[in-house]
Amino acid sequence: MKTVWKHAPLRFKIGFVNISLLLVFAFVVTIFYNGPEITFFNSYGKNLPASFKNPLGTTALGQDTFWMLLFALRNSITIGLVVAVFGTIFGVFYGLVAGFLGGIPDRIMMMVTDTFIVIPSLPILILMSSLIGGALSIIPLATILAIFAWAHPSRHVRAMCLSMRERDFIQTARFSGEGVVQIVITEVLPYLLTWTLSSFMNAVLAAIGMESSLAVLGLSSAKLPTLGNMISWARARNALLGGLWLWIGSPIVTIMVLFISLFMLISGYNEFVVKKRGA
Repeated sequence: MKTVWKHAPLRFKIGFVNISLLLVFAFVVTIFYNGPEITFFNSYGKNLPASFKNPLGTTALGQDTFWMLLFALRNSITIGLVVAVFGTIFGVFYGLVAGFLGGIPDRIMMMVTDTFIVIPSLPILILMSSLIGGALSIIPLATILAIFAWAHPSRHVRAMCLSMRERDFIQTARFSGEGVVQIVITEVLPYLLTWTLSSFMNAVLAAIGMESSLAVLGLSSAKLPTLGNMISWARARNALLGGLWLWIGSPIVTIMVLFISLFMLISGYNEFVVKKRGA
C-alpha cells in the first residue's frame, strides 16, 4: 500500500481520500447517532435552516437532513457493495469456467449470459419493484439489482479466457493434472485482478445509479433512506419551490462526489498498474 500511495497519480490519492471520508461518515459516524428514528416525521421543526444542532437544516417532514443523508449514504453504498460482490464474483467465475470448458458447455453458458444481456433491465426492475412495492429492505433490493449485474463481467472474462487457455503455462497445468476450477483460481485469476477491481468499482456505481433511478421513479422502498429516495422525497414535497436546497441538493452533490471519486480511484490505480508494468 505504501508503494501504491507513493507512486500513484494525484487523482488516485484524491479519490482514495474522498472515498475513505465517505465510508467513515456512512459506517462510523452513524454508529454514534442516538436520536429518534431517522424516518420519523416531526422529530424536529419543519423547514429549519442549517444550524449547529441541524447542520443541513430539516426537511418539510421535520427530519434532520444531515443524519438522513448519512444513513442514506450508508444504505446506498451497502446496496452497491452487495450487488458488486455478487455480480463480480459470480460473473468472473462463470466467465472463466465457460471460457475454459469450451465446446457445447461454453455455448450453453454464453446463451444464458447473452439472454441476460439483451433483456432490458430497467423495465424488468420497474416491474419487479412495483409488484413488491415499498416493502423492500436492503438485501432484497440488492438481490433484484444483482440479477442483471453478472452478465457483462461474465462475457468480458470469457473473451479474455479464450485468449489465455492455449498459452504454455495453462497447458502445463493441464498436463500436471490440475482441474478446470483449480486452473481458473490458481493460474488465471491472478492475471485478472486489476480488471476485476475495475469491474467491481463500476458495478458499485451502476448499482447505486440504478437504485437512484428506481427511487426517483418512486419504485424503491418507501421506508428505506437512500440517496435516491432522498431526492424522490424532496421532489415529492416540492423542495425546490420551497427553497429547501440543502434537502434536495445534498444527496445530489453526494452522488456526484461518490461517482467522481470512484472514477478517479479506478483510473488512477489503472494508470499506476500500467506504469508499473511498463517499468
